[in-house]
Amino acid sequence: MKWKKQGLIYVANGAFDWAQTHAMIPTPDIIKNDVLRIYVSFCDLNGIGRIGYVDVAANEPKRILSISDNPILDIGLPGTFDENGAVACSVFTMPDQRKYLYYVGFELGTKIRYRLFTGLATSIDGGETFQRIKKTPILDRSDSELYFRCGPFVMKDNGLFKLWYVAGSSWTEIDGKMMPIYTINYLESADGINWSDEGKVCIDIKNDDEHGFGRPYVIKENGFYRMFYSIRKSHKGYRLGYAESPDGITWTRKDDEIGIDVSENSWDSEMLCYSSIVKHNSNIYMFYNGNEFGKTGFGYAVLEAW
Repeated sequence: MKWKKQGLIYVANGAFDWAQTHAMIPTPDIIKNDVLRIYVSFCDLNGIGRIGYVDVAANEPKRILSISDNPILDIGLPGTFDENGAVACSVFTMPDQRKYLYYVGFELGTKIRYRLFTGLATSIDGGETFQRIKKTPILDRSDSELYFRCGPFVMKDNGLFKLWYVAGSSWTEIDGKMMPIYTINYLESADGINWSDEGKVCIDIKNDDEHGFGRPYVIKENGFYRMFYSIRKSHKGYRLGYAESPDGITWTRKDDEIGIDVSENSWDSEMLCYSSIVKHNSNIYMFYNGNEFGKTGFGYAVLEAW
């Protein structure tokens, strides 16, 4: 495939105390025919993320229409799994127009650096505000997925809620720093809220240069599944990966066909990560982060050819 980069859209400008830096993990939602809402997590000066949004023109995503003044979902109560940050990863609209927002909560550790688990919040006002369905994760730790059950992407497909997510139970030392190890796994649910404790591995680590993956994003066309994800490299920044599947469960990695890479001397010159895909009319857009996990903001590319 071939993508044409269109440049940076937005990075936090420090206008709000809760949104001093970053614009992480762009998650698109078509809220009107001519408006795309991009949910992102902004960070305060302590590096704690809260979820807001940037609305852009659907036919010209570099044209910003509005930016949230306040978090649409704030951090959790002290001692909860999302007390140190919340990051949007997946959103869709139910038949009754409620929006389901799957997000990741950050919990700092003592003997390990952190733990990441998945929460769910809903909106009845079109995505202006969200409320947690409960204060605990819907994907909590389990024996087989001990530290990480995060990076969720959820699709309702053939009457089932289908979930692709990041899971792991171990760490490795890279250049003197402990780094997480995880795979992309798959689960199904009848209601999108209750999930089993162990998923099937879809995308596994394939060589010594990899140690994990970032948020998967899946689209389905004519019964065929395409997954876009981020690859955590051991000695350089994230790169984007791509895989295909006839059933959403068994995947063939085709990372060399992703058709987009880092730029020279730009906001995305060191890494590409956290891609998401949305189709609007005849265009297919990819939104993504660049350097420092979104510290330099998010931008987009347009698909020129599969």
